[in-house]
Amino acid sequence: MTSPDDEPTHATPLTAEEPEGLIPSHVTLRRELNELEQQNIIDADTWAFNRRHNPLSERFLRGLHRRMFGKVWRWAGHCRTSNKNIGVDRQQIPIGLHEAVSNVLYWIEHNTFPADEVAVRFHHALVFVHPFPNGNGRWSRLAADILTARLGRRRFTWGRSSLRTVGETRRVYIEALKTADNHDFTALIAFARS
Repeated sequence: MTSPDDEPTHATPLTAEEPEGLIPSHVTLRRELNELEQQNIIDADTWAFNRRHNPLSERFLRGLHRRMFGKVWRWAGHCRTSNKNIGVDRQQIPIGLHEAVSNVLYWIEHNTFPADEVAVRFHHALVFVHPFPNGNGRWSRLAADILTARLGRRRFTWGRSSLRTVGETRRVYIEALKTADNHDFTALIAFARS
């Protein structure tokens, strides 16, 4: 595969061992990998929205990642075993996922925030934990979309363009995530609905 230099800015870099988990042996270019992943994600999206799932189940969340990337990566749905430039320490992943789900259940039960804000906070919490070697942003956006639908709202549009490529949309998204790190979710909610 081509060098990591062709990765989008702020993409989670793979360790030297993680590309060994690539299932299709014919992939040599990043764009080929992106195409395979995208088809797998489309299939997972169809699966997720054609059935009634509980997006607030840790088992479902791991299974969703496996559905999104399981035809491409052997490690799909398995928590990362190394620390990254983003996310909690690998040993804190189970605690972080449990806390993210528990918080959302509390917010829904106590009507703490509007539905869109609950889903965006869920997305942010999942990105913060960063449980998987790669695909965390795409996975957490789909999980938030599923939650949004379960809360009776329409899916988010997430800037209406690909966030995999470097560009203005991705820059705005990353900035909104950083603002949310400081507990201000206004920009991230606006971006999710833009």
